Amino acid sequence: MGNEDLRIRSKVISEGANRAPNRAMLRAVGFQDEDFKKPMVGIASTWSEVTPCNIHIDELAIAAKSGASAGGGAPLIFNTITVSDGISMGHEGMRFSLPSREVIADSIETVVGAERLDGVVAIGGCDKNMPGCMIAIGRLNLPSVFVYGGTIQPGKHEGKDLDIVSAFEAVGQFNNGDINREQLDQIECHACPGAGSCGGMYTANTMASAIEAMGMSLPGSSSNPAIAETKKNDCSKAGQAVVDLLRQGIYPKDIMTKKAFENAITLVMALGGSTNAFLHLIAIAHSVDVDLNMDDFEEIRKRTPHLADLKPSGRYVMQDLCDVGGVPGVMKMLLRQGLLHGDCLTVTGKTLAENLAEMPDLKEGQDVIRPFDQPLKPEGPLVVLKGNLAPEGAVAKMSGVKSSSITGPARVFDSEEDATEALMNDEIKKGDIIVIRYVGPKGGPGMSEMLSITAIVIGKGLGGDVALLTDGRFSGGTHGFVVGHIGPEAQVGGPIGLLKEGDMITIDSGTREISVDVSDEEMDARKQAWTAPPLRYTRGVLYKYAKQVSSAAKGAVTDL
Repeated sequence: MGNEDLRIRSKVISEGANRAPNRAMLRAVGFQDEDFKKPMVGIASTWSEVTPCNIHIDELAIAAKSGASAGGGAPLIFNTITVSDGISMGHEGMRFSLPSREVIADSIETVVGAERLDGVVAIGGCDKNMPGCMIAIGRLNLPSVFVYGGTIQPGKHEGKDLDIVSAFEAVGQFNNGDINREQLDQIECHACPGAGSCGGMYTANTMASAIEAMGMSLPGSSSNPAIAETKKNDCSKAGQAVVDLLRQGIYPKDIMTKKAFENAITLVMALGGSTNAFLHLIAIAHSVDVDLNMDDFEEIRKRTPHLADLKPSGRYVMQDLCDVGGVPGVMKMLLRQGLLHGDCLTVTGKTLAENLAEMPDLKEGQDVIRPFDQPLKPEGPLVVLKGNLAPEGAVAKMSGVKSSSITGPARVFDSEEDATEALMNDEIKKGDIIVIRYVGPKGGPGMSEMLSITAIVIGKGLGGDVALLTDGRFSGGTHGFVVGHIGPEAQVGGPIGLLKEGDMITIDSGTREISVDVSDEEMDARKQAWTAPPLRYTRGVLYKYAKQVSSAAKGAVTDL
């Protein structure tokens, strides 16, 4: 390490007679004289037994610690929380999911700030861990590397691949009488075979890919599976990389530029990723003072084809993509086509183009990723809609949807539970537009995901024949004619809160319009007669969240 001093913040603890008590505490956890001359690196672990996505991260944190030690750092592992979106889905627990992103970000910022750590390796698994870690990294602006815990292997049953969405959709098939209880039980028992995040191009894999494209993860690490030996290697190298970033004086704000976010969005569009990418990338951009909004997504969407035949609407899972060359292979295609900024700096200390030059191309003959002249869709599938029903905007995922427009009567529900009951009782007909409102960031609170009900729609054979609109959001596992993030939300008096049963709604992804056939005068009169319902919670984390949270269009952040 030579005579370089990389203690950009920890020096306040490791130098001087008056810091003897501080050092005494660190000696109790294993520090020795020489460690006080090294930079202190925090290993932010999201290990937990509450979800398969994070069950293995304790071992990954140890690998990252070893790497940081070998690189010349003095590493310390600390933990933060996770919640499982798959387990919290479809009931009151889902209200805590998006707020957990802020708890994770706040807790990492708190520990690193209090302990005066010099750099960070953050390891995330389930959906909210990744943006939570990245928001903290952005706010702290200390040399940092993010590592994705990795994707789960596909479940196997009767010769078919299964994942968690198979289980959600099986509920609708069972309700419809298409499968029996024994078949439902078999799908339940085989869907999730072990450690790792949900296998398709859902939110976890979407965000892992986006963070790699942004330059904040080491090349290839987003597509390496959870239980592969390469994943521990990713963590060890990340520990070393943080100390190298300290040596080179490279900080997150040097990497997470506007162009880096454009690279992330481009990859998300090509992969057909989760609509949650809007919320999370806008929130991460806010943490590093980059101006990113829905219009940026729409501009990039129009020039980026949808190439990846990945679940939920396609055939393959992340493991399949890894097997044919992974995220770097896709990025090399996009770079050659002039769709990525190759000059962006990354956590390797090299540019994106320099990193990709060292990575292999996608394998010959693979069909997970389509060639540019045969895309699934010529433009990206994540469409921003605007109109008198969503003046701030809304987000639709059009992958796997045959029709680009639908007009129908509003079937209005003030909770997902009420809408689900109507659907299960066969009260929803073809051509209906299900509206679930008062479930936005403030109204939910927590902007619940609607995977449970959308999976039942698919399972009952209504996919493409009914639409679902909400001021809540959708899981990356959702597909079908769905529109979320409608803003302003109902709780603050947005037009979605003024809808009445039977109002005719038009959604057109071609013209990017979402409108209701009600005059401005009538809407104004309804607004005058409207009063905001009381917040659902009067204390605790969800009350604090509802009081502070911004609109979905601004990333649902709590420090605006």
